[in-house]
Amino acid sequence: MAASDPKKWLLLIHQIPPKPNALRVKIWRRLQQIGAVAIKQSVYAMPLSAQFREDLGWTLKEILDGGGEGSILEACFVEGLTDQQIIAQFQNARKSDYEKIIKEAGILIADWSSQGPDPESAFTRNPALLSKLQARMKDTRAIDFFETPERATADILLKELAGLVFDHTPARPTSSEGMKTLTGKTWVTRENIFVDRLACSWLIRRFVDQKAVFKFVADPRYIPKKGELLFDMFEGDFTHQQDKCSFETMIDRLQLQDKALFSMAELVHDIDLKDTKFDRVETLGFKAVLTGLVAAQPDDAQRILEGFSLFENLYAYFHRQKD
Repeated sequence: MAASDPKKWLLLIHQIPPKPNALRVKIWRRLQQIGAVAIKQSVYAMPLSAQFREDLGWTLKEILDGGGEGSILEACFVEGLTDQQIIAQFQNARKSDYEKIIKEAGILIADWSSQGPDPESAFTRNPALLSKLQARMKDTRAIDFFETPERATADILLKELAGLVFDHTPARPTSSEGMKTLTGKTWVTRENIFVDRLACSWLIRRFVDQKAVFKFVADPRYIPKKGELLFDMFEGDFTHQQDKCSFETMIDRLQLQDKALFSMAELVHDIDLKDTKFDRVETLGFKAVLTGLVAAQPDDAQRILEGFSLFENLYAYFHRQKD
């Protein structure tokens, strides 16, 4: 399609009975959730796609089930309202969402930056507050169909907030140059590996040393020999720090600034620490797959080989979401 050709849109035209008011509120909220914008009273637009057609289809069904009327059309605007004006309406809707995130992030940056090392300070709430803002950012990005300019500012501020959290971890950062000293080592961890140790093993092979050797021991207080590094073990080189699992600690120490890794870490954290700090929708499904791997494969070395494929696919999944 040439740049001068009109875009195609999906239009939902509906009429809802004035009572009960609950149906009108329900439909309005549903349209907000899927990212539709009102171009006229009772006329909502969405970009043309199979997914958005399905979203509007379910909304129309709710309208009809509630006693209302409606239709979905494919349309091009050739006179009057222009495509750019419609796009501007989508961007304005998301602009207000991003501005709220920007405002809250700015307040937190000012607050967190002034926090001292006191462990009883409000800083201990940072990870949860950051997680909530990141979740809102993800939801807003999902319905930002036309790259609203404010998105870049919100991204930068959330990255800065994440940096403040990382900067306050007690572990000493490992520079990118220092990562070279980690190659050629034997990585030791406890036997019968599960989510955290599997994730760390994948991270080591993926980002540190493609030829890394792994060793599994029964003694949780194993004393390493020359050329060995401990991970996810008592007093290990890479292990739990405060409320972070070993995978999160390793990402911090290696200074890996990758949003896909941050998302993976949220799954690993909730499965390993058995809490719902991040409460991602993918967590239960991934936990079920890992549990099946452990049940089917008792050998740790083979678990790593098969587990690498699972984590590689998960990494690709989150990269696709990020993009």
